[in-house]
Amino acid sequence: MGKLFKNFMPYWKSVLLIILLLCIQAWCDLALPQYTSNIIDTGIQNQGLEHILPEKMTAVEYDYAIQFMNDDEQTDFSDAYKVDGKYYTLTIEDEKKLNKLDNELIVPIMTDFQLSRLPVSDVKEMTAGQQIPEKLISGLKHKKIESEDKNGEIEKIDCVDVRPVLLMMNKSDQEKALAKMRNMTKKEIDAMGADTMMSSGIAYAIEMDKLAGVDISSIQMNYLWSAGFKMAVVAFVLTSAAVLAGFFASRVGAGVGKNLRTKIFKKVIGFSNAEIDRFSTASLITRSTNDIQQIQFVSVIMLRMVLYAPIIGIGGIIKVAGTGAEMAWVIAVAVAAIMVSMLTLVFIAMPKFKRMQTLVDKINLVSREILTGIPVIRAFVREKEEEKRFDKANTELTKTTLFTNRVMTFMLPMMTFLMNIVSVLIVWVASGHINDGNMQVGEMTAFITYSMQIIISFLMLTMMSILLPRAVVAAGRIDEVINTESSITDLKNAVDLKTDNGIIEFKNVGFKYPGAEENVLNDISFTAKPGENTAIIGSTGSGKSTLVNLIPRLYDVTEGSITVDGNDIRKITMKSLRDEIGYVPQKGILFSGTIESNLRFGNSNASQKELEKAAEIAQAAEFIDSKPEKYDSEISQGGTNVSGGQKQRLAIARAIAKNPRIYIFDDSFSALDMKTDRELRKELAENVKNSTVIIVAQRISTIMDAQQIIVLDEGRIAGIGTHKELLKTCDAYLEIAKSQLSEEELGLGEEAEYNG
Repeated sequence: MGKLFKNFMPYWKSVLLIILLLCIQAWCDLALPQYTSNIIDTGIQNQGLEHILPEKMTAVEYDYAIQFMNDDEQTDFSDAYKVDGKYYTLTIEDEKKLNKLDNELIVPIMTDFQLSRLPVSDVKEMTAGQQIPEKLISGLKHKKIESEDKNGEIEKIDCVDVRPVLLMMNKSDQEKALAKMRNMTKKEIDAMGADTMMSSGIAYAIEMDKLAGVDISSIQMNYLWSAGFKMAVVAFVLTSAAVLAGFFASRVGAGVGKNLRTKIFKKVIGFSNAEIDRFSTASLITRSTNDIQQIQFVSVIMLRMVLYAPIIGIGGIIKVAGTGAEMAWVIAVAVAAIMVSMLTLVFIAMPKFKRMQTLVDKINLVSREILTGIPVIRAFVREKEEEKRFDKANTELTKTTLFTNRVMTFMLPMMTFLMNIVSVLIVWVASGHINDGNMQVGEMTAFITYSMQIIISFLMLTMMSILLPRAVVAAGRIDEVINTESSITDLKNAVDLKTDNGIIEFKNVGFKYPGAEENVLNDISFTAKPGENTAIIGSTGSGKSTLVNLIPRLYDVTEGSITVDGNDIRKITMKSLRDEIGYVPQKGILFSGTIESNLRFGNSNASQKELEKAAEIAQAAEFIDSKPEKYDSEISQGGTNVSGGQKQRLAIARAIAKNPRIYIFDDSFSALDMKTDRELRKELAENVKNSTVIIVAQRISTIMDAQQIIVLDEGRIAGIGTHKELLKTCDAYLEIAKSQLSEEELGLGEEAEYNG
């Protein structure tokens, strides 16, 4: 995990900004359910009123209300209103004071309200044994009140306002009756629940406001518009925060990908051939593309989901705890079920996720081999076999991917099922609380929303446990490349090479490839001087290419030393060393672009005349001039739109255009015909007289004019000398020469007869 998180360090400011935006988003997300609850409970059920104190009261109702209050309650109640003609108007607007008055005055207010609409059947019982004549009851004001029976059906009950009866009692009986009624109201509040009683108190406020001529519909619409506007603002802020968080998360993810690609590219460019061989080209391509894409994708998801999940989850838990609904156990059960389900899926799929990256490497390797070797495959009619080889690798990856995807397909339906079950469970449990008066419908709706937010937060974290393994594996593979140091580096005290002559000297050089048990080269000693052609020849596998690869330090010697003008190349900076070398590899490699851009590859400041001269020396001018766009002609990737001979000549021209002190031609004339080969060597001899030229060749005709020929045999020098000298002194050279040219062409007729 540390390998993954350290990629965020350069973007710590953006990460902090994302966390801030996610906190804003979470705050808005958690605020919306409360607004929904308020709209349902206050805006719809309570018609926009939030407190039990009416906005306006008639003088009669005000006087009735005062009768049911003690001295302290009367003082607070009267302080809250001012006389406005025949009406009393509420003067307090502070929410804290209003909430305090709600709690303080609920008992007298509800006592007053209930006595104003007492069912006729309960009159005698509620008057605590007082004998009220039938004619007195019939003289009271009657009204029909809608009420819900035990079956949930609405019925109209005949009620009377018995408050005038209380006023007719003597003071002693009145005080007793009021005390008894207040106690009954307190018990009823305890039995019904605070929420239900609060709703009844607001119903009292609604009725009082209507009697005083207040437009309740206007209040309700104002509340709904206000709440709706606040919701819209919160939703806008939420959306803006989410968009900005996504934007910055995407930028960080893209930046992480860019940095990793840059680091890998710079590291791989600095690798020696040993490190390239160790990782393999196919694996390095996969690590530079697929692995980085995995990390980039997961980085964005982490910044959006992993950071957001705990914020919204903790916030949801705090909100749920604040409801006081005593239903936290429902969420605990839901989270436990989700965790068990998800961990089971992860446990099944995890091993396959880890294997997928290796299989991607394998299919990349097979694909690359097949695409590179298409001409050979077609020539040997191996299409079917290669199709089977690709199909095997592809099928293995497909099966693994399908298995993990099929396992993961259970996730969404399982989570949907669990969340629906939780919703049903919450409604079932909440219905009991609503029936007991401890919860309202809006609160239940908010609780369901908070529960879903908590569950989804855990779900997001669990989903990340599925995505993270592949990213962690990819981060490890990338880290392996980045932390691998090249076996060939500049020494701390390395100096720049200042070539005076370009004399190359091998002193008892031995070399073996990393991990090999035996040397490829043994005891190689010779000197290559400027103005001379030094040729290297030998049978296949004798170490010719390996030898010349040691000069530009593509590999380092394991024994002995190589010097340039007396300077050990290991003590020279690689840049200054390679700046003095014009290297033409065994396989001519061109880059996508134009002929001119390829010729300028080693010398971007070369003039057009220098390019044309280099092409002329390399015998490439004729075919370049035959093209309509000449030096601006396009070269496709790898030079696939030119022939093998043309590719070699352009590669040679590229090295000549660099104008180095040392030329290395690693079997670079193999694709040239004899005439072109001869002309090219002639031009080289005339134009690079002051440079050291090393030629690796298979053809005797290519090197027979060289001033020094080195014959390699199984990694050792079998002979050194000129063509004529080696014919006499080196059996290995004589054998190679006879296999290519006749004795007459070699001038061996008389000598052969004499030796015979």
